[in-house]
Amino acid sequence: MSKTENGLAFIFPGQGSQSLGMMRELAELHPEVAQTFRSASDVLGYDLWHLVSEGPVEKLNQTEYTQPAMLTSGVAAFRVWVKLTGVQPKWVAGHSLGEYSALVCAGAFDFEDAVGLVAERGRLMQGAVDVGTGAMAAILGLDDDKVVQVCAEVSADDDLVSPANFNSPGQIVIAGHSTAVNRAIEALKAAGARKAVLLPVSVPSHCPLMTKAALEFRKTLAKIPVHTINIPVIHNVDVASHTVAEGVRSVLEQQLSSPVRWTETVRFLFDQRVRRFIECGPGKVLTGLNKRIVANVKSEAIFDTDSLNKALELLK
Repeated sequence: MSKTENGLAFIFPGQGSQSLGMMRELAELHPEVAQTFRSASDVLGYDLWHLVSEGPVEKLNQTEYTQPAMLTSGVAAFRVWVKLTGVQPKWVAGHSLGEYSALVCAGAFDFEDAVGLVAERGRLMQGAVDVGTGAMAAILGLDDDKVVQVCAEVSADDDLVSPANFNSPGQIVIAGHSTAVNRAIEALKAAGARKAVLLPVSVPSHCPLMTKAALEFRKTLAKIPVHTINIPVIHNVDVASHTVAEGVRSVLEQQLSSPVRWTETVRFLFDQRVRRFIECGPGKVLTGLNKRIVANVKSEAIFDTDSLNKALELLK
């Protein structure tokens, strides 16, 4: 029987944390990893573990393949944790795509339903804009209000740029039409940004260019059962938890074209007395962000044996 650990939150990374060979070491020691990937492969109709293990990396990095791979990795890591400890977190949250892993682990979605859901999400996002039409850029060293202001100043009705990810203080990602993003980069540099660089992505996520995809995605979401949620999920769109099915579907639809409010999410969890964060899935991106958002917290990730052991130490 599992128990809830107060002061503990699990967080799940999104796109950008994937890598060839991810989860291999955990899979060698914990059969839950292979079982989770087999279940995903049955839904997808292709061998997801082979793709994650052998590549090609160019295919793994395509949105429609990355999304099921990251979802499956996060859920597999969580299942290993629960098997070893029987401990459930008090809260869960995920960055962008990671929110779907959080929802599965909270009981809101069946894993197999979520795999099909994110695969469709990836296809819709990839097809929402023509190649080269959209872009994203990382902005370092400016406060949120200044980035919002500059994006508004350089945008036009049919040539938009806006904040996409509020990742941590002084680290924001912007997204929109390529021409507007490039104008914003120059304007933000002039405003004092320490760094403003284009990101190697094909899809401008979390901005109005995804509105068409979000409307199509609504139809897919409507078909997916939402179950009783066992662990509160803090959502990207409104930094709040939802327990009613339509509320969950609504924020997931909005998420495609709205910014990820990660800084506020972590601060909210800190205000709820969360002092330990465990990141489930490959990489340590969120662990690094969290340390820049709030002080006096312990953060670990679970993606191999060493990281798992460090995460287990947080229970002591």
